[in-house]
Amino acid sequence: MKAEQRHNEIVRLVELNGEVNTDELVELFSVSPQTIRRDLNELAELNKLRRTHGGATNLSSSENSSYNNRKVMHPRQKELIAATMAKHIPNGSTLFIDIGTTPEAFARALTVSHSDLRIVTNNINVAMILMERSDFKVILAGGEVRNIDGGVTGEATLDFISQFRLDFGVLGISGIDNDGSLLDFDYHEVRVKKAIIENSRETILGVDHSKFGRNAMVKLGNLSEIDLIITDQLPPEPLASILEESETKIEIISL
Repeated sequence: MKAEQRHNEIVRLVELNGEVNTDELVELFSVSPQTIRRDLNELAELNKLRRTHGGATNLSSSENSSYNNRKVMHPRQKELIAATMAKHIPNGSTLFIDIGTTPEAFARALTVSHSDLRIVTNNINVAMILMERSDFKVILAGGEVRNIDGGVTGEATLDFISQFRLDFGVLGISGIDNDGSLLDFDYHEVRVKKAIIENSRETILGVDHSKFGRNAMVKLGNLSEIDLIITDQLPPEPLASILEESETKIEIISL
């Protein structure tokens, strides 16, 4: 395939999925990693996409990729990140679980390895996963249900979450900017995430490497507000230096 055809297909994939991964493109086009990195750099210079650590995303900061697409992105990484997050939760704990595909993977991990948990969530999918366990007490927040992903948001959700003070808050995020800003696409969802951080004794964030340097419109906060980040690759500079200077711990999983 000629470079021009490859470039067009990469742009199409970014527009379809919201992001692409270098390793996946290498396999798809049967070319070297150096060729794909050069392709992505050239397309970024042409303002066709935005380069990230390990791939690229679309230029839009106002719209996330679809829930169905996000569910199938980096499934192995999400599964391992979720299993590692679960190891930090003692039996008998109380916790919030956020909206997102990684929090949903985390919920599945809990059903395999844990007992006697008390969980508050604004994610209908998480509640459905956890309700199969009779020794889990699951409390679903009220509010407006998003039909795109089963997330519950709104003023009623904020009021509900603010009634609790729990051991852990387990979060997902759409992007982490190079200055350490935590970013997402939905203002209402961000307000709920902030409430979870404020009402948790410890916050755990699970992200795969594609979120480093990814753009999104709404600022949630900063890495310094998170106690522990679990991911599949060491963040690029300057994020690595920001983490080193902050009190936020980071754990890199083994693939």
